[in-house]
Amino acid sequence: MRLKGFKIEGGVLPGFGPTLGYTVFYLSLIVLIPLSALVFKATSLSWHEFLAEVTSARVMASYRLTFGTAFLAALVNAVFGVMVAWVLVRYRFPGRKVIDAMVDLPFALPTAVAGITLATVYSGNGWIGRYLEPLGVKVAYTPLGILVAMTFIGLPFVVRTVQPVLEELEAEVEEAAVCLGANRLQAFRLVLFPTILPALLTGFALAFARAVGEYGSIIFIAGNMPMVSEITPLLIITKLEQYDYSGATAVASVMLGASFIMLFTINLLQWWSRRYTGK
Repeated sequence: MRLKGFKIEGGVLPGFGPTLGYTVFYLSLIVLIPLSALVFKATSLSWHEFLAEVTSARVMASYRLTFGTAFLAALVNAVFGVMVAWVLVRYRFPGRKVIDAMVDLPFALPTAVAGITLATVYSGNGWIGRYLEPLGVKVAYTPLGILVAMTFIGLPFVVRTVQPVLEELEAEVEEAAVCLGANRLQAFRLVLFPTILPALLTGFALAFARAVGEYGSIIFIAGNMPMVSEITPLLIITKLEQYDYSGATAVASVMLGASFIMLFTINLLQWWSRRYTGK
């Protein structure tokens, strides 16, 4: 079927027109209209007022904390996520399926429960915090606690994007590299890493995007002190509670723009991954 010079691929079942209409209507109702309302509300400010809102010292501090910590958390997950995926794919051991299921726990666990649990474990009298604080390492109610929470919720994204690639990569390929004289580090750097790099970058971007938008699990462990441990989503909520709707929508618009950029980056990485792997 062709429509104005464009070829439309259809399946066995007819009904492209109605289903497309329902799809656009549903997406408009759920996604486009609410986001458009956000942008229109932000336009009630003049350009100078908008810039003053989104570049104030408190807002800039929240940007640095949110994006900087999310980037560090995604880096941590990129390293340890590959390790977890490698262990789950390459080794068989008792409890492997349990560990594999635990990787998805941050997906299923309510964010508030995750935040309360992390705050309890890493507080001064918690299971782990009681041993860290005498060493001068305070996790709960500090930016370090935010890093821990973001790492917790972002790990599955890296593991689940890298794991299928490792499953498709035969172990004989690595063994052949070793037989040809490569050591373990060279085999990883020259054989394994180039193969998993597209998936790893996708997982990194997904973990970063998820961490930037996280709210529930962070507020319980962050301390939420302005200019110190206040993330941007919390600042938006604070402005709403103070009836500063224009300021809240201005900051939210910046986050919306950042989300679109991250979404574009993720799709670009996925496209490059498919082209790189020939799928």
